Amino acid sequence: MIISILKENDKCVCELETVLDESQPSISHHLKILEKAGLIRGWKKGKFTHYDIVPEQFSRYLNMFKEELF
Repeated sequence: MIISILKENDKCVCELETVLDESQPSISHHLKILEKAGLIRGWKKGKFTHYDIVPEQFSRYLNMFKEELF
């Protein structure tokens, strides 16, 4: 769900909380996993950290996944 939301445009954790109706710690935990995998990146925008997708890495993982399935 986070990836789908971030495909539209960058979001901060508080915006993701509202859309996903989940707690900040839960969302932050999932963001950390996605960031470690290189699928998303975070940066400071004022006092909030915003996240977006890393398109090149996302495409690479998607292609690897497709190759494994077909």
